[in-house]
Amino acid sequence: MTRDDIQAAFEAGIKLGALYHQWVGTPISPDTAKSVETAIANAVALQPCVDSVSVTINTDMMERNPFGYSELAGKMLEVEIQTTAGDATCTASLKFDGEYPLMEILDIR
Repeated sequence: MTRDDIQAAFEAGIKLGALYHQWVGTPISPDTAKSVETAIANAVALQPCVDSVSVTINTDMMERNPFGYSELAGKMLEVEIQTTAGDATCTASLKFDGEYPLMEILDIR
């Protein structure tokens, strides 16, 4: 593993962790899920080393409160990110171990 591989993996992990902790708890409904997905992807894409981000919210997992909306839970998020550092590109995603969010490296080239 090269220094660039390590940096690309670090950048992917730090961005996934920040995304998770920044957005979980956001008020959301099935009607607003697409716009929240876009907002999350656009915000993360602004950061250094990010090549691409895809975000999908599983609206089937939403539990509406008495006011008609849900709070975004981490387990609703399906996220994949690609980062590049030097000559290395890392693809990573959120992965859940039961209820606990982990980051998973899918590929480093």
